[in-house]
Amino acid sequence: MSLLTPGRRPDMRPLPLTIITLAISMGGCSLVPDYQRPALPVAANWPGGSVAAGVKPADMIPAADVGWRDFFIDPVMRELIALSLANNRDLRVAVLNVAQAQAQYRSDRASLFPTIDATSGLQWSRTPGDVYGSTSATTMREYSVGLGAVNWELDLFGRIRSQAQQAQETYLSDAATRLSTQISLIAQVASAYLTWLADRDALAVSQNTVKAQGDSLRLTKLKASQGSDNALNVAQAETTLHTAEASVAQYTRQVAQDMDQLVLLVGAPLPDLLVKRMNAAGGLSSQSRFPQLPAGLPANLLERRPDIVAAEHTLLGANANIGAARAAFFPSITLTANNGTASSSVGRLFSKAHGAWLFEPNISVPIFDAGQNLANLDIAKIEERTEVANYEKAIQSAFRDVADALAARGAYVKQVAAEQALVDANALYYHLSDMRFRAGADTYLNVLIAQNALFSAQLTLISLKLAAMQNSVTLYKALGGGWREHSSQAAVN
Repeated sequence: MSLLTPGRRPDMRPLPLTIITLAISMGGCSLVPDYQRPALPVAANWPGGSVAAGVKPADMIPAADVGWRDFFIDPVMRELIALSLANNRDLRVAVLNVAQAQAQYRSDRASLFPTIDATSGLQWSRTPGDVYGSTSATTMREYSVGLGAVNWELDLFGRIRSQAQQAQETYLSDAATRLSTQISLIAQVASAYLTWLADRDALAVSQNTVKAQGDSLRLTKLKASQGSDNALNVAQAETTLHTAEASVAQYTRQVAQDMDQLVLLVGAPLPDLLVKRMNAAGGLSSQSRFPQLPAGLPANLLERRPDIVAAEHTLLGANANIGAARAAFFPSITLTANNGTASSSVGRLFSKAHGAWLFEPNISVPIFDAGQNLANLDIAKIEERTEVANYEKAIQSAFRDVADALAARGAYVKQVAAEQALVDANALYYHLSDMRFRAGADTYLNVLIAQNALFSAQLTLISLKLAAMQNSVTLYKALGGGWREHSSQAAVN
């Protein structure tokens, strides 16, 4: 664009560039409503208390202060979690969403400042002689150099700042969502590994049962061939053997599927050395006990749970959007300014007499829009109320997660102990009935009943141990733990 405007006096003094700086420093009002955090939509305390029996609250560390490496102390589990944090695609997408939201915030915030461009140009034109009554054609050359700011809006009523604030809250919400995704991933990997261990234990129990029932079947057949037993007992022994063999096939399949799930969560093939360590690892009983965690108060979740933090930032963004919608009712002022030199000769381009400038303010006042601005304001207010409901729901869901895990924590301890006693009793019952059967003092029916009861109790015990460990992981996640690498103090076992 040429900086030499027809009709302007060439000896006018150039417009000072400080006018742009002065405009930048002009403050504007904000039409964003004052934010007040919604009241806590849950009880002030957990039902049934928040401390496990026999544990002093002073001896426990809040979950948010316990790093995941301090909570999951099994070396194999740690390595699986570390691999998933490096390779999992869901977490990678969450990280990219944060980067995108941050870039969008920078872009929106940059609209508060003018875009200043350095320009230079050459305009070469030819006008025929008969256009302006001249007898000969006219050829003109015009060189220009300058700085310009085009269509910069003064944010007097905070519309652009409100949009930038909304973008910032979106960025902060995505950042908290990334932490929430990380916590969920850590819990999923830990739970999947524990499930793999439990199914491996169940497979071992099934294989041992097949071996024991195979021995019983051979002995029953031998007695039947000698006339001291009958075909009915042989058929019963075969039935129980095939039932156990079906369980072996079932848990063999589940162990393989558990491994596939781990590979999916990790996001990459497991290293051979890690697979060897997993195969050499013990079962659920060899897992170290997880630290006891205090629940604190429900209000503490507002700072500890990233999903609640994300929901509040989304609510704050909707609140800022109301300010942008309100600002649309007020005038908008845009400025276009140029300052530079222009000349028909390159040699005189930078001489003082060829300075040129342009300052063009533009004011737009909304008069009639058929209710569009009012409708946009109503939309913004409805979205804000929707986000209030989403925020309250996030708190209620977190409260339920923690309350359920707390209710199950003590119950699982008692249930596992009772089931362990049942397994021990069934094992003794099976041992005695088998001895009586081999001595010919009892029928095979009692052995069959004892064997089935022991097999069922062993599988139930494994499932209860798994549920108890997974509940500890769930409680750690529900209390907002899992997004730190290490804690500042040692975890309490």
